[in-house]
Amino acid sequence: MKIKIFTTLTVTLLVCVFGACQEKNITTALYETYDEYKEQSIEKRRIKHKDIQPLIAKYATNSKFKVQVVGKSIEGRDLSLISIGSGKTSVFLWSQMHGNEPTATQAIFDIFNFLDSNDFKSEKKAILENLTLHFLPMLNPDGAEVYKRRNTLGIDINRDALRLQSPEGITLKRVRDSLQADFGFNLHDQSTYYNAELTDKPATISYLAPAYNYEKDINEVRGNAMKVIAFMNAIIQKYAPGQVGKYNDDFEPRAFGDNIQKWGTSTILIESGGYANDVEKQEIRKLNYVSILSAIYTIAKQNYVDIPLSDYDKIPENDRKLFDLKLEAVTYELLGNKHILDIGINRLEVDNDAHDDFYYSSRILDQGDLSTYYGYETFKGTDYTVTEGKVYPKILNTIKEYAKLDAMALLKQGYTYVRVKNIPSAQLQVAKPLHVISSFYEVPPLHLEVGINPTFLLKKDNKIAYAVVNGFLIDLQKDKGSFENAMIYR
Repeated sequence: MKIKIFTTLTVTLLVCVFGACQEKNITTALYETYDEYKEQSIEKRRIKHKDIQPLIAKYATNSKFKVQVVGKSIEGRDLSLISIGSGKTSVFLWSQMHGNEPTATQAIFDIFNFLDSNDFKSEKKAILENLTLHFLPMLNPDGAEVYKRRNTLGIDINRDALRLQSPEGITLKRVRDSLQADFGFNLHDQSTYYNAELTDKPATISYLAPAYNYEKDINEVRGNAMKVIAFMNAIIQKYAPGQVGKYNDDFEPRAFGDNIQKWGTSTILIESGGYANDVEKQEIRKLNYVSILSAIYTIAKQNYVDIPLSDYDKIPENDRKLFDLKLEAVTYELLGNKHILDIGINRLEVDNDAHDDFYYSSRILDQGDLSTYYGYETFKGTDYTVTEGKVYPKILNTIKEYAKLDAMALLKQGYTYVRVKNIPSAQLQVAKPLHVISSFYEVPPLHLEVGINPTFLLKKDNKIAYAVVNGFLIDLQKDKGSFENAMIYR
């Protein structure tokens, strides 16, 4: 009898933590089998409208799905709604109303692959008999084409819920109204520099159940969104512990999320942030897939109903205090005096002309006392002195000659710049950790300040131990470092 009681208590605890024991099991299974359903054709963030059209066309010929064009972007690209299921509860998911926020769009096509498979039969039966799912992926295809937040009109679609100036916004409202959706998932990406408040952990996923009035009242509609978010938070904590944040819920009367909540749809904002060593956000894409499908399942089973609202309040606030690289307490000599500085560095992405790839052009974002900030990578710089890099004395003729240089050897000698006579006009960056400069370019003296490209050496006991080139830290004692590109200066 005691053994049976213990077993019952254990199951009860699982119910309290996960909403239901079944949800725990489906979540684990979804995570472990994800690669079977991942849509391999869209693995890079800079996906475009043309990349998802063959996938949408495939589901248009699949009897399980209903596909309809529900609108067009300003530039005339189709906005498609993909629906599946026959249940009374309507769930509406839309993604990429900001063109440079594609993570959830990718996850949606992973979800389609899952729903189209022959696996998880009992779970999918529960989902599709109780819910009708509607997906509107890539609401802003014109922005996606050039990897920019705003649409071709230059407006933020997420601030167009009242005036409805954009065809994309008009489409979103018309679809929401026609569905009278019970639940809505508003899917975004956020800056990778957000962290969970008072921690050094990135806000890999951030949530919000938007307010529907200035008083931030909680009715049943908003309360249900909070409960589902609390459920999803418990899932993410298993795979990215401590890496969940929550947005401030001040009412924004122009925003779609706030208004859709007001119009009667329980609205769940999901923002995909940063995750260490996940530049293309593929691990975060996986977490979207797992948590959204698990949430859909708990909505179908109505297990979210008993989750206390207080669990939502326990999620820490979003903060924005992360750098790509933080140097702590390095010595910087200026005008004959020594100063101790922290330096915060971010590696900023610069798109190529086709907006399908990028390179890094890094900047010092802040310096001084950064003790309340954190870094994806943090270097303890006590006893290290910032030292200016030199220009390699030999002038090379071509980039091919540059490519043959032993970069590590030159960095150890104090060189961070190499002069090249003939630089291809279209080339803007190079793969080795040595900046390329033209025959006429004069490297300015190193003066640490916000906005400059972070390139310098770090000496200890008068010996060069580390190099920072274009914001990447290189250990010259071990000849190692995570490096992507240096710059070309003409």
